Amino acid sequence: MLSKRLIACFDIAKGMVTKARQFQDNIAIEPAASMAIRMYDAGIDEIVFYDITASSDKRKIDIDAVRAVAAVVFVPFTVGGGIRHLDDMYDVLKAGAEKISIDSMAVRNPSIIRDGAAAFGNQCIVVSTQVKKTGVRKEIPSGYEVAIDGARVMTGLDAVQWAVKAADLGAGEIVVNSIDNDGMHSGYDIDITRRIADSVHVPVIASGGAGNPEHVADVFTKTGASAAIISSLLYSPRLQKNFSVHEVKTYLQSRSIHVRPPAESFNL
Repeated sequence: MLSKRLIACFDIAKGMVTKARQFQDNIAIEPAASMAIRMYDAGIDEIVFYDITASSDKRKIDIDAVRAVAAVVFVPFTVGGGIRHLDDMYDVLKAGAEKISIDSMAVRNPSIIRDGAAAFGNQCIVVSTQVKKTGVRKEIPSGYEVAIDGARVMTGLDAVQWAVKAADLGAGEIVVNSIDNDGMHSGYDIDITRRIADSVHVPVIASGGAGNPEHVADVFTKTGASAAIISSLLYSPRLQKNFSVHEVKTYLQSRSIHVRPPAESFNL
């Protein structure tokens, strides 16, 4: 049985991990490298790093911050933000990332998914989708629309249809990032996560909304998600109580959800 994965997400601005609410009002928390060490030592399964202003600022990713994180962690490390060309992908991989996340540029130029998969392998390409519930209409049959540029621009693309297209073009994983639930600590958007997981043939990562371990269990038991991003739950100053990776994994095990053992379980 494949283990469900827990992923710490770092929204990076000027080398600092930040935390937002519905993609706005980011609070700076800690330098990326020191946060990465803490999460790695705590037993996190993977880390994803988004340079959150690179696309909107029309600049390249902060490669120094990528190198700083890659130097101190030894778990799968995904990097996104400001990826526009294959050369950008190569630079990120050379800096220590194992996977590349593309979002806004994938919408603007879908061929970058196919080209990246051909150059580096499907397993290397993660397509992150910012989704917002905007209501069912002819062009948005799911009722969920794709946004880009940090949720600043709505695209007119249906979230489920876009996820299917991205997977068909060669994405190895799809992140379903709920704009409505982001930073709200009320749980993931189960509906759209389930719909996308049921529609694509690649692993789906749930993102946006976890405020306690029960929310993580819900997304694993009620959808086909293979992994969950748990950033707020771990370190958001807006959350009354933060949880450790060990606490989350122990709770999931109590719900008969198969996860990699908590870090302390390896101590003999």
